[in-house]
Amino acid sequence: MKQKDQFDNLEKHTQWGIDVLEKFIKFVKERTEIELSYAKQLRNLSKKYQPKKNSKEEEEYRYTSARAFLATLNEMNDYAGQHEVISENMTSLITGELTRYVQELKQERKSHFHDGRKAQQHIETCWKQLEASKRRFERDCKEADRAQQYFEKMDADINVTKADVEKARQQAQLRHQMAEDSKAEYSSTLQKFNSEQHDHYYTHIPHIFQKIQEMEERRIVRIGESMKTFAEVDRQVIPIIGKCLDEITKAAESIDHKNDSQLVIEAFKSGFEPPGDVDFEDFTQPMKRTVSESSLSNSRADGKSEPKFGGKSKGKLWPFIKKNKLMSLLTSPHQPPPPPPASASPSAVPNGPQSPKQQKEPLSHRFNEFMTSKPKIHCFRSLKRGGAGPEDFSNLPPEQRRKKLQQKVDELNRDIQKEMDQRDALTKMKDVYIKNPQMGDAASVDHRLAELGQNIEKLRLEVQKFEGWLAEVEGRLSMRSEARRQSGLYEAQNPSAVNSCAQDRESSPDGSYTEEQSQETEMKVPATDFDDEFDDEEPLPTIGTCKALYTFEGQNEGTISVAEGEMLYVIEEDKGDGWTRIRRNEDEEGYVPTSYVEVYLDKNAKDVYKSLEKI
Repeated sequence: MKQKDQFDNLEKHTQWGIDVLEKFIKFVKERTEIELSYAKQLRNLSKKYQPKKNSKEEEEYRYTSARAFLATLNEMNDYAGQHEVISENMTSLITGELTRYVQELKQERKSHFHDGRKAQQHIETCWKQLEASKRRFERDCKEADRAQQYFEKMDADINVTKADVEKARQQAQLRHQMAEDSKAEYSSTLQKFNSEQHDHYYTHIPHIFQKIQEMEERRIVRIGESMKTFAEVDRQVIPIIGKCLDEITKAAESIDHKNDSQLVIEAFKSGFEPPGDVDFEDFTQPMKRTVSESSLSNSRADGKSEPKFGGKSKGKLWPFIKKNKLMSLLTSPHQPPPPPPASASPSAVPNGPQSPKQQKEPLSHRFNEFMTSKPKIHCFRSLKRGGAGPEDFSNLPPEQRRKKLQQKVDELNRDIQKEMDQRDALTKMKDVYIKNPQMGDAASVDHRLAELGQNIEKLRLEVQKFEGWLAEVEGRLSMRSEARRQSGLYEAQNPSAVNSCAQDRESSPDGSYTEEQSQETEMKVPATDFDDEFDDEEPLPTIGTCKALYTFEGQNEGTISVAEGEMLYVIEEDKGDGWTRIRRNEDEEGYVPTSYVEVYLDKNAKDVYKSLEKI
């Protein structure tokens, strides 16, 4: 029984060892799932932030910081790959191997305990045989003793016949013989049992226990090796992960803030000439210089009668603003508007109320108001909303236009090269067909060769067209830079001439300033077609409508005439000076007294207008 208890204990312990192995297998399997999930999430994260093809994001990756971020994303993808390697190696080297080993271990354990139970059953059987032989021998001995006592009793009794005594004697002898036989059998069985028992306890059972011990030790060694493998799988990818991190660090160190700043400058450089200095206005002169209708209109008229260098007749007051709108800005009324007529109908007044003849304010005051006028921001936005734009990119600033034209020329040249490569390949194929007619018909490629020739010719014409535009832009830019250089050199060498020129302008007879006068001493730069693009500025957005309550004869510059009952568009609210800016159509707009009109503002448009003023 004690031996049986030991087998039970060993059976429980070995089963616990198998459970430990299976638990470790489950642990490693869940670790591989985590690694795969982590790798998948890292790949998805890297893919999520990768630049989309043919999108604006691709342009952003010319900056070193953006390229470093892209390199980081790529390295994170490789980093995720190493976690996939961890999962694969753990699955193949640990999970798969241990699973097979556990199955083999279960079979071996079952075999060992089967042998132990078999040996136990054998010794128990021998013991039962010994016990049976012993009981039989004991019974035969008792029977022999009783038979002997009965014979002696019969032999001493004189009343018993001789035949009965002989019979009793024979029976006693038989019982003695049976007892001797049982004794011999018991002795033999006992010897056999003792031998079997010795073999059982000193040979069979120790051998079985030894096998179970070896099995258990192999299991312990195997789980230890698996734990080492578990660590080695991680350790093997550490150098590669370290390289990934080193590459990320290298990418971060490659960021060049100076280069990125230069790229921004190159990308948004317009090529416009900066505005010149504002002249000093001497109000001590008898004739004060003012911005009047005559001065501005005369300068415009003079510009038409005296052509400038380059053939352009109109002078540029500002590269983004139309002349008529600048006139309107510079001459908007600033005195209080006239009160509404006393009668209900404007017919009671012959000519209707007129805006007062206000005193013209200095140009500096008007120019400051022009520079702080918020709605002029629309000229920039009109460039962005311009859609595809003209083919020659004339809607762009000079420098940006040059870059776009250069890109177009390079793109067309690449297309030409592709077409020429295809033509060369077809020409070689045609030569092969001519030399080996069995390989194909040489005439079958003539049509395609003709198409390629036409395409190449069209592309070359396109290249010539864009190269012409590019040469024109580059010529203008070089002339502007040369003019700036020469102008600076001239002013440095002849400061007295520049000062005298300024004094001449200040002392002009009519007190006005024209571009033609300044061109006598300055380097004349030809006007460009690009400047004309900004004359077509987007009109100011309407913020509501209004109805004229009275007739108003706008006679001063910046005002507009309206008739009673006329409906017009409001483009600028009264800013506290009593005047409202309205528009009749695209070419007619100006100021009217606020008290002469009834305004109906559109809330949404008003909000947009106010938001633009805050920019």
